[in-house]
Amino acid sequence: MKTNTGAKKRFTLTGTGKIKRKHAYKSHILTKKSTKRKRNLTYFGVVDKADKQNIKRLLAMK
Repeated sequence: MKTNTGAKKRFTLTGTGKIKRKHAYKSHILTKKSTKRKRNLTYFGVVDKADKQNIKRLLAMK
């Protein structure tokens, strides 16, 4: 099974098997967002347990 190219650009796997993702809403219209909000959007998030199986399938991990 092939890896979904959109998914491989957006998600990375950690050493413990969690899936990292970037936060949304950080690309444009940044003037109205507070500095704190923009700073917190910079950090990586972890994919929720409910979505983990679908993303692993897109990444052809089983």
